[in-house]
Amino acid sequence: MAVNRVPVLKRCRSLGMDPIYLGIDKKSKRQLKRANRKMSEYGLQLREKQKAKFIYGVLEKPFRNYYKKAKQMNGMTGTNLMVLLETRLDNIIFRLGFARTRREARQIVDHKHVLVNGKQVNIPSYLVKAGDVIEIKEKCKGSQRYKDILEVTGGRLVPAWLEADAESLKGTVKELPTRDEIDVPVDEMLIVELYSK
Repeated sequence: MAVNRVPVLKRCRSLGMDPIYLGIDKKSKRQLKRANRKMSEYGLQLREKQKAKFIYGVLEKPFRNYYKKAKQMNGMTGTNLMVLLETRLDNIIFRLGFARTRREARQIVDHKHVLVNGKQVNIPSYLVKAGDVIEIKEKCKGSQRYKDILEVTGGRLVPAWLEADAESLKGTVKELPTRDEIDVPVDEMLIVELYSK
């Protein structure tokens, strides 16, 4: 699998976004030295796409596939795209507070710690549906790793469309999120414009 080895804070700086959206509390003290030249329309569109890909940890080809799928769905393509990205299993684990970052959530899913409706799923891009119950495997629940994670993520707000039970490391998807409930700083209309060229 392709791995992006650029330091996270450096990448956040170059995309002009806050690392808190990735679950990272650190702040970079460096300022980005960028000439005050105006960015082209294409540059803005590309940056929004890179932001979305970086936040959700998706590579170009799967991201394009999400876009194609979003285009075929009813409703607005941009909103559909954000909902598809938000309902990935690794993102849900992150949102429920069972992982500190989306990368860690991806690893937890990869390591077969997650059950969806009682069945083991180890595909981070698995799309969760409304009504699905997500939980950490019984044998993993007692491990020190999850105690440490819950200590860090205890104060994090769980979105209204999810229901989390931190005690038993279990969560339910009450409904699919609307665009207003997705707090990611991405202008999806620019991504749609970029792909529809």
